[in-house]
Amino acid sequence: MTETTTQNSPATTPKRNKRDEMARRGLWLPTKLQKVGIRVEAGVSIEYQELARRYVLRGKESGGATSELGGYCSFVSSDGLPLGWTQKIDTIAVNMVHAVVIAPAFVRVEVLRVEHTYDLLITRHSLESAEEQGRKPRLVNEIVFHGRLGQLPLDLWARDKQFRGSLCPAFITRSGDPLPLPAAFEEPAKQAVAGACCIGCRRHTHVLIAPKRQAQSETLAVVSKSPAVI
Repeated sequence: MTETTTQNSPATTPKRNKRDEMARRGLWLPTKLQKVGIRVEAGVSIEYQELARRYVLRGKESGGATSELGGYCSFVSSDGLPLGWTQKIDTIAVNMVHAVVIAPAFVRVEVLRVEHTYDLLITRHSLESAEEQGRKPRLVNEIVFHGRLGQLPLDLWARDKQFRGSLCPAFITRSGDPLPLPAAFEEPAKQAVAGACCIGCRRHTHVLIAPKRQAQSETLAVVSKSPAVI
C-alpha cells in the first residue's frame, strides 16, 4: 500500500504531516552522519530541459560509511530496474556524491545504518502535469516501503564484506509480524545497503549503472548547454 503526496504552490499546499515530509525529503538523518564525513543528498528536484522542451526529475547517488555509521541514497526505475547515471562524479573526498541521474520518473532507495541496525525508505517520484499550459508540473511523492530498526547481524563493512550486495536486513512490524520488501525493489535495496556499508566510498556507484552509449550521447546533448550543478 502506498501513500501519495503532491507538492503544490505555497498558496494551495495543505499542511504536511511527518509522512508527507518523509515521502518528499527522505529519511531524517542524524547530524552525526555529517560530522563523520558522510554526505547523503536525498533531495529530488524538477528541472527543465531546453532542447527537449520537457520537465524531468534530478536525483543524486550519494553516501558511504564508517564502521559505526552508514547512509546511502540512490534511484532506480519505477519497476525497480537499474538506471544509467547521467553524470558520474569523481572526487577526492569520500562518502560524498557519486553520480547524478535525470529521468522523467524514478524510485528513491535510501538506507541509514547504525552498526547492525538499518532503516530503509523506498519512495516513488513522478510529475503531474500542471492544469495551466506553460506552468511547472507538480512533484508527486509516494511511500512504497518504510522499514525501521531492521536487523542484519553481519559486519558487511569488514570481515563479512564478501556478502555485501547480496543481503538485506529483516524488518518487522510493531506487532512483530514480518515486514517483507516489495519483490521488485529487493535487489536495489541490497545494493543500497552495500553502499551504507562501504567505508570510504568514492569513484564508484552501487545502484546506478553506466548508461548505454547511445542513451548517454543523447542525454549529454540535452544537458550540454546547462551549467553543471552538483
